[in-house]
Amino acid sequence: MLVSEFDYNLPPELIAQTPLEPRHDSRLMVLNREKHMVSDYFFYDLPLFLKPGDLLVLNNTRVIPARLFAVKQGSSGMVEIFLLKQLSRNRWECLVRPGKRAKPGTSLIFDEGITGQITGTVVDGGRVIEFPPELDLRNWLERCGQTPLPPYITHKLANPERYQTVYSRYEGSVAAPTAGLHFTPPLLEKIRQQGIQIQFLTLHVGMGTFRPVKTEVVEEHTMHPESFTLPDDLSQAIIRTKKAGGRVIAVGTTTVRVLESQALSPDEVQPGSGETNIFIYPGYDFKIIDGLITNFHLPKSTLLMLTAAFAGREFILESYRRAVETGYRFFSFGDAMLIV
Repeated sequence: MLVSEFDYNLPPELIAQTPLEPRHDSRLMVLNREKHMVSDYFFYDLPLFLKPGDLLVLNNTRVIPARLFAVKQGSSGMVEIFLLKQLSRNRWECLVRPGKRAKPGTSLIFDEGITGQITGTVVDGGRVIEFPPELDLRNWLERCGQTPLPPYITHKLANPERYQTVYSRYEGSVAAPTAGLHFTPPLLEKIRQQGIQIQFLTLHVGMGTFRPVKTEVVEEHTMHPESFTLPDDLSQAIIRTKKAGGRVIAVGTTTVRVLESQALSPDEVQPGSGETNIFIYPGYDFKIIDGLITNFHLPKSTLLMLTAAFAGREFILESYRRAVETGYRFFSFGDAMLIV
């Protein structure tokens, strides 16, 4: 299967640069797989398509301020750092730009303004930065870090919380699980009152979500591992839901990847924590999810391939063409899609 089979034409003006307010005012395209039908609603209409006894599963990860700027010691050259993965208390795997300024042994100076400076050391081939052992890194990042918005968003975000879901809880992501950005507390409460269960898992989204597929053949691509936690309460809720004839609706591709990687059978998942690099593309046999809420994804991306695996490649691309023609907003701050 070729990566080029997941391409489509997107006018740049349809890439959403700013989020809508309120969140649930975004548009919602509903795809019915059985009837091969597409209809247009708003996200606040979501309860119309959920049934009592359904289970809605969301990813409660929280984005850290993982974008930093430093100066190479002894020069004026600015370096941009994206924290990707915490390896130990004060060691992080990073993406450094430009990489030629961050050779092993290089000292990077982070300016804290009136509070002074922090020095980090580049180690392990230029992909890891070691911060001072006495540094309270989390508090320091809150003061000095910036929200790591995707590269296709060029506008400055006025409120960093707008790149967090309203239910975000556990810090660790460098990108938001964007399907969840549409939910508001009133909408979640309305869903609960309708007799729909809401449960959470955690998958910390890595920088791999921004990286393009560089192979020509889909099957040759390797996903970057991402850490997750699937609670026992969720595992038990899935068993109860399936036995009662309810549906498991995943909010976002991150949620899908955890549920499917932990599937033991068509009605059971293994609780626990670990890492997953599951790659889902057309031909995959879904074991757990019955529905998917997702955003509109980049051409030739692994996220588009996952949604195509669930809905069918031709149906997805047909729906994307329709979304372009009718002015849907795309990507992280864009509109949403419900596939049932």
